[in-house]
Amino acid sequence: MREMGWLALASVLCASCASVQSSDQDAAADAALADAARLDAGRIRLPDASRPRRDGATEGTGPPYPIVLAHGFFGFEDFAGVGFITYFYGVKDELADRGEAQVFTPAVDPFNDSETRGEELLAHVERILAETGAAKVNLIGHSQGGLDSRYVAHQRPELVASVTTFATPHRGTPIADVVLQLVDDPRFSSLADRLVRLIGAALWDAAGEETSVFASLGQLSTPGADAFNARYTNQPGVAYYSITGRTDRSDGGADCMVADAPPFIGRYRRTLDPVEPLLDIPEQIVDGGSADVANDGLVRVRDARWGRFLGCVPADHFDEIGQLFGDGPGWGNDFDHLLFYAELIEWLRAQGF
Repeated sequence: MREMGWLALASVLCASCASVQSSDQDAAADAALADAARLDAGRIRLPDASRPRRDGATEGTGPPYPIVLAHGFFGFEDFAGVGFITYFYGVKDELADRGEAQVFTPAVDPFNDSETRGEELLAHVERILAETGAAKVNLIGHSQGGLDSRYVAHQRPELVASVTTFATPHRGTPIADVVLQLVDDPRFSSLADRLVRLIGAALWDAAGEETSVFASLGQLSTPGADAFNARYTNQPGVAYYSITGRTDRSDGGADCMVADAPPFIGRYRRTLDPVEPLLDIPEQIVDGGSADVANDGLVRVRDARWGRFLGCVPADHFDEIGQLFGDGPGWGNDFDHLLFYAELIEWLRAQGF
């Protein structure tokens, strides 16, 4: 149980996922030549919007574009070596069963800032485009994965059709502020001590010397988020959407109010979520002792709004990705994370992506 305790803060932007395997450069070049030959023969036609990419290759096919699920803090490919526990628990298989064959879950540095992680995600995106022949991707980022996705869209907007962030702390999270001792509030001192003990040395030991936990937490702090937002702005031609969760049996109040919420979110407006016990301490820090501060146990709703805000779902930070290990969201809550991702992607397809 102690091991699961530090997983709670690890989810200050949680993680997992299989790495993307792509064709090597020679194979990609051969495929491009073959496509050119078929084009000359009149058997295929590239989209009218085709234009050269930075790497000199020709842009590929239009929508529907591949889906890239970007994980958050504390990424892992194979949790505890069991071989079946993934960050977006069961999502890729569910989407495949529904006909979404081009869904990718690339793994990036589990502990680092979103410039470092974003560059790694960008490299995955470029390989995915080479592998699939698509012109762009749709990025769906959970928690810190949303910041990584925004970085990719800022650096290479021509490769990204849409960015959807889910429970991403665009304006930072009090958790990072407390751990980094950026707030001096006696109400939080004992909670902060307990939280650090929960994290324990395991989290830092797991990071080793090749990454930086503090770089990540620094960016997820309030001043770190402000600096990131100033530098990595939204880009024309990329659609930006955001969604987040609410827990502790809160209906979200005004923070979650959206006049045009899509049906796959609006159906849950009267559903409440009991907070995951492992998130009890972080949730107390995040809401600051006020029941009016809607949050998912790690990220406040008001900090997760970015671009077109689509609304809140009754889910804590674990429920949003089907964790822990596929268990349900709690008594009285019928939120289904597998259905959520399937319907989110259906909605993106209906928007032309």
